[in-house]
Amino acid sequence: MPITPDEIREALNDYLDVHPDEKWRLAPIPELLDADADIASRKEFHGHVTAGAILADPAGRILHIHHRALNRWLLPGGHLEPEDRSLLAAAQRELTEETGIVASVVIPAGHRPLHIDAHHIPANPTKHEPDHRHFDFRYLFRTSADVIELQTEEVTAAAWRHADTIENETLRNRVLDALR
Repeated sequence: MPITPDEIREALNDYLDVHPDEKWRLAPIPELLDADADIASRKEFHGHVTAGAILADPAGRILHIHHRALNRWLLPGGHLEPEDRSLLAAAQRELTEETGIVASVVIPAGHRPLHIDAHHIPANPTKHEPDHRHFDFRYLFRTSADVIELQTEEVTAAAWRHADTIENETLRNRVLDALR
């Protein structure tokens, strides 16, 4: 059963209960939900939800992947699929798809997003996609496994990096706090 607007709103509200200072930054999400936009669909170009995985190893390093289309190092993640039963499950599915690390060796660190990022995605003429926004619900996972097989259509490399190298200051601080 696809992820519903109510599930997205509930995950957002759970997050904002802990991080109320971010309400202004994430205001477009409830606005789109109130306008009945299908933000679980990648075809909603006013903005749509994606799911991301913050994968930590026992040494406190975080897995990064090099994204082919954006030519940047990012955390694993991507678009929601109709078969995803939750945002957490979508993040775990994307992690497995992009790295080959199976769900059975990955442990979620909680059911609330550790971070929700809102960022711009440039237009992609080859996919007939205009520029739009992603609202990335990021969940923390732990594992002692290593990358098995990269999804080479989207990912060109993977690297474990120390958590203190995460570019986004808010995310970096939350990950460092969670790993203590």
